[in-house]
Amino acid sequence: MRFVFKTSYDADINWFKHKTQAFWYFLLFGLMMAIPLYFHFLSDPYLLGEITSVMIFAIAAMGLMLLTGHTGLPSLGHATFMALGCYMNVIYLNAGLPWLLAFPLAGLTAGFVGTLIALPVLRLHGVYLALATLAMSILTGDFIVLLEPWTGGISGLAVPDISIFGLEINKYANPYLFYYLVLVVALLIIMAYRNILRAPMGRSFTAVRDSEISAQAMGINLTMTKSSSFFLSATTAGLAGALFGHSAGYVTNETFDVVMSITLLMMIVIGGLGFIHGAFFGAIVFGIIPVAIANGRSLLQTSFGINVHIPGLENGLFAVILIAFILFEPMGLYGRWLKVRTYFELFPFYRKDMFRRQKSYLKTERVQ
Repeated sequence: MRFVFKTSYDADINWFKHKTQAFWYFLLFGLMMAIPLYFHFLSDPYLLGEITSVMIFAIAAMGLMLLTGHTGLPSLGHATFMALGCYMNVIYLNAGLPWLLAFPLAGLTAGFVGTLIALPVLRLHGVYLALATLAMSILTGDFIVLLEPWTGGISGLAVPDISIFGLEINKYANPYLFYYLVLVVALLIIMAYRNILRAPMGRSFTAVRDSEISAQAMGINLTMTKSSSFFLSATTAGLAGALFGHSAGYVTNETFDVVMSITLLMMIVIGGLGFIHGAFFGAIVFGIIPVAIANGRSLLQTSFGINVHIPGLENGLFAVILIAFILFEPMGLYGRWLKVRTYFELFPFYRKDMFRRQKSYLKTERVQ
């Protein structure tokens, strides 16, 4: 068992709890850097493209995690901000801006629009807030069609290649460079995310999530805190949308639909609400299942001559997994890992109630 004694505030906000944890994370980083070399040796960039897509969705899930997992504001409309980031990135690139400027500007534009939407919408709570964001996601496709001169409407819009100091990056022409680009963006967002959580703003997010009345009593400005969370969340989703556009190569009004918003929410619930790791675990699950279904169909067809084509199999499997986690493991995959790790660290003194969340604070919310 490892005991960590914190003797200063700096020790409480360190990047890593101890050197062993730092070692494992640096080892993971080295593994991620070496993955393209392995697939280059196999001359099979298909799986590398799937891993890149998982990282893009993990970036989008981190944006939603900040809003829903850490601030407690449910959202079913984050595909809207992904679409905004994607289309604004293309518009900026077509206007002649370099990618290094167009990419962050696209994210900031999505964050600005998200803040404008948040100011009236955040007056709602609970299921009403979720329904408002759901309506926003449903209307996204209609707005894309109405803005046809800029978005291409139903015909769609081709996404230009990434150009950085004369180096052309395309997912299909050079998937290894595109993988490293997405990896760098993901690492920068993780670092920014961790710094936000360690700062007073991040602690304000958590306070608002646990109890708005208690947070207000401690002097936290609810409107400012929620709007800041929405801005950062929408900005992150916009950056993910811009990368998704480069990954797809061509986008239409049906690319960023309500299903994508629901998928993002399912990712963070299955991965683990309130944990950065949960965004990646959820994205990995949603990246593995379609590949596993496709490989399973191929195996049945080649080995037994059985053609399995069940409509909606993928969505149905996602629904079953989500229901199972809600019923048996509300803390998600990362929460289960924490319980398993704590069990072995504290054995034989581990108790099931150690991870039971107290619900008494909810009584104070009835006066709202």
